[in-house]
Formats: sequence, structure tokens, C-alpha cells
Amino acid sequence: MKIHHLNCGTLCPYGGRLVSGEGGLGAARIVCHCLLIEAGSSLVLIDTGFGVEDSAHPYRQLGPPFVLGMQAKPRLAETAIEQIRGLGLDPADVRDIGATHLDPDHTGGLPDFPDADVHVFRAERDAVLKPTLRERPRYPRSHIAHGPKWVAHDGGGDKWFGFESVRVMEGVEAEVALIPLPGHTRGHCAIAIREGDGWLLHCGDAYFHRNEVAAHPGCPPALRLFQAATAIDNGARRGNRDRLQELAQSHGDEIRLFCSHDEVELEREQSGTSAARGALP
Repeated sequence: MKIHHLNCGTLCPYGGRLVSGEGGLGAARIVCHCLLIEAGSSLVLIDTGFGVEDSAHPYRQLGPPFVLGMQAKPRLAETAIEQIRGLGLDPADVRDIGATHLDPDHTGGLPDFPDADVHVFRAERDAVLKPTLRERPRYPRSHIAHGPKWVAHDGGGDKWFGFESVRVMEGVEAEVALIPLPGHTRGHCAIAIREGDGWLLHCGDAYFHRNEVAAHPGCPPALRLFQAATAIDNGARRGNRDRLQELAQSHGDEIRLFCSHDEVELEREQSGTSAARGALP
């Protein structure tokens, strides 16, 4: 099994260090950290970032408020399907997609893999199919117009480091678990992947900045306000973020946590040492 850490979309909101914690007050750079897992004869994606049609028609696909507000920069070269081809792999081998949630910067690639099973918590699937008035702007219909092959999971299942989990993708040569972390959206989750003797934990948007799970947690002010404003249940979001911070401090030798949008975390995983970690027995 081999794991690739991909940036499948770039956002450049104004605010600089108020968003990223460093630099000036110009545009910040936010990534869309996705995973590609080579598991036997098939491929597994964890989130998809922006897709081919997003890069060609961003305003139509994503909507002007999202494109302008987040300064979204979807590029064909950053799409998952193009990066898979660049690795010499066949996009048709993507048979399973795990979605941390269904916001537009996580689902644009779904139409590029129409035959893949899309694993998501039932609450999130229901939110995108029957959104409330408040939820409607965050779920573009363009990303699900092809009729994704939903695999909707309920809560319960095994325990994972004190969290409830649901093991998914049976028959795939990878051990993967969906960990319920509602708050940012009603069915938001983290996705854990067994890596040798330890685990990777893709935390999605349960937090946005690496310092939120540090020993002395903190977050740039604009990013803190953004997370509170966009959360469906901010109390639940904060509670789950705090649980992740405790997990990182108590089990950091067993679990490597990262979120969807921290560029430094992505670069850490893409560094020379991550290549060695990716070649698993």
C-alpha cells in the first residue's frame, strides 16, 4: 500500500497573517489536502478537492460568493484526476472515495469519478440531498448532478482511541475508519487510515490551523471567526476540536493528524520522510 498526499485546490483569501498566522496582510494560501491510497489493484481517494469542471467554469460550478469570498483558484493541473494520471495510474481504478464532508472544496472531483462508491455519514448525505435554508449555499448542485453512488454510514461501530468509528471499504487492501466529528457540518467526520504500526488521521475541517492541536493551542483570529461563522453547530465543533487536540498530545507517537487546509501540514507530509512512510509493508 502507498499513500500520496495531494493538493487538489488552492484558495487565496485576503487577510494574510490574520488567516495563516504569518506573512503580511495580502492574500493567504490555503490548500485542499487530499489523499490517494494505492490499495492492491484499486485506488481510494480521501476527499477530492476541485474538479475538472470547476477549473473550466468556476463561477458556474462553485458560485460567485464562494469563488470571490474564498478567492478560489481551481486549476486543471491540481485536480485529483490529472494528478492520478501524472503518477502513471488509471483514474478508472478509483473505486472508493471517503468524504470528510461535502462542502464544495471537498467534492468538486466527484463528477470526475462517477463510478466510485462515495462513503459518507448518512447525516451528511441527507444534508446535501435535503439541505436546510442555511445549508443550501454550501452544497453546490453541480457536484452531485451526476448522481453519486452514495454509501451512507450510520454512527456506532468499533471504538477508535475513544472515538466511535465505522470501518468502511470492505474488500479494499487498506484499513480505513470514518470517525464522527459533527459541528462544521452536520455529518462531518475524520478519516483514519492504518499506516504500518500507526495511523494517519485526516481531520477534514474539524480544525483549520496546525496550532489548534498543538500543546499550547491557538488559531489566527480571522480563521477562528471563519470557523465559528460557518459551523452548523459551533459548540460541537469546538468540543471535537478539543478532543483532537487531546488525541494529538496523548497519542502523537501513534497517530499523525492533519487537516484539509493547512499548507505547512501538507508540506510536512509531502516531505522526503513522507515518501518513506508511504511505502508500507
